[in-house]
Amino acid sequence: MKKTKIIATIGPASKDEETLREMALKGMDIARINMKYASHKFVKSIVETIHHINEQMDTNVSIMLDLKGPDLTVNNFVGGTAYFTEGTKIRIYAEEILGDSTKLSVNYDKFVHKVKTNTTLKIDDGRIELFVIDKTEEYLLCEVVNGGFIEDGKGINVIGQNLNIPFLSEKDVEDIKFANEINVDFLALSFPSSGEDVLQVNDLLIGLNNDHITIVSKIENQAAIDDIDEIIHNSDGIMVARGDLGVEIPLERVPGIQKQIINKCHRMGKVSIVATEMMMTMENNARPSRAEVSDVANAVLDGVDVVMLSGETTIGRYPIMTIETMVKIIESSEQDQNYYEFLDRTMRTEKQDISGNISYSTVECANRLKCRLIMVPTVTGYTAKKISRFRPSSPIIALTPDENVVKELTMYYGIYPVLVGEIKTFDKMMKEVREQAYHYGAKGGLVIVTGGYPFSEVKHTNFMKIEEM
Repeated sequence: MKKTKIIATIGPASKDEETLREMALKGMDIARINMKYASHKFVKSIVETIHHINEQMDTNVSIMLDLKGPDLTVNNFVGGTAYFTEGTKIRIYAEEILGDSTKLSVNYDKFVHKVKTNTTLKIDDGRIELFVIDKTEEYLLCEVVNGGFIEDGKGINVIGQNLNIPFLSEKDVEDIKFANEINVDFLALSFPSSGEDVLQVNDLLIGLNNDHITIVSKIENQAAIDDIDEIIHNSDGIMVARGDLGVEIPLERVPGIQKQIINKCHRMGKVSIVATEMMMTMENNARPSRAEVSDVANAVLDGVDVVMLSGETTIGRYPIMTIETMVKIIESSEQDQNYYEFLDRTMRTEKQDISGNISYSTVECANRLKCRLIMVPTVTGYTAKKISRFRPSSPIIALTPDENVVKELTMYYGIYPVLVGEIKTFDKMMKEVREQAYHYGAKGGLVIVTGGYPFSEVKHTNFMKIEEM
């Protein structure tokens, strides 16, 4: 059983029920839908299909909506595309125009007013680079540093300058309300620049009386890196979105920042996700590159909670095979993880309370005794999350009567949540533990049971029990 989770983005290559079912069977834990491209009708169809698959196959695939955010894009071109020649001059107009090889406009009406001269602009993940050499009230005059073809709607990044675009657009607000209506599990926030941006979304969810949706902040620019501690503090999880991040900052800085963010999330007890081009070769090939295998493996060895697939499963030719391959890499890499190092590192930053010490002891015993499973009856998911932070070598089976808790726990390292009926007595708990332990293949081995008892009366983890199945 893999412990590192997989997010797969849903698109044309993966939207039919048969493909989604196979993806769920092969190892997809969370289905992501990018609201930059998806309609509400499309989202509803995917959500209904996922729910149907979960009921049929007794799986717990969760749903993540990724908000469009305050991203900048170029407007349309004559014929849908244009070619910018290196060394030529082009104009970016304040008014919306139909672009060509000499001019374009951007989807933000204050763009020309706010962008300064001597600024670098990068389009389409940095493939095309412009340098602002002059400006008037009507346009920016730019020199093409790196040329090439450009298409409608490609993203444009302003390097080294924060334009202070409002974080939540009307579309994002409507999408958040829609996410609340259909009860999705996770919201991914695009381009937050500060902890305050995250609080805006949190306040909106509070206003909607929604305490279920988990907030994941995507780190995509220098401003977010500058305020990373506050963003982590205000979020439930962090996604290292290496696409835009690798355009906004020098590419060579991305690996180090990725490791720093994973470590910070681990220390602060928040979920970490690594995304973008992890298995990009498999969009068109049945095998990943050696560099991609190393990329996934290194994220796993660093203790990341989740790895994410984007184009590989939205437009790729091999969405199911890509998930199978990623699972193999994850399972192999997890055999090489230094679980004792994670245990010691976590204990140094853990609160010295009852829950922390019992969680530590549980994981230490599980590692030393090579326990098959850690069984965690939990109402809120608190104990399971606490144990997950210690990165045990054993999978964590979280037994909970709350369906929302089941969906939330799908994102946490090592946790396999199971929906059970209400557990009121210790004997009933142990009966449920044994049944689930046998179901997950622990017969003939040791399991550790831990949690808080009496249920719903204590607010901390207070017992640990070792059972031979």
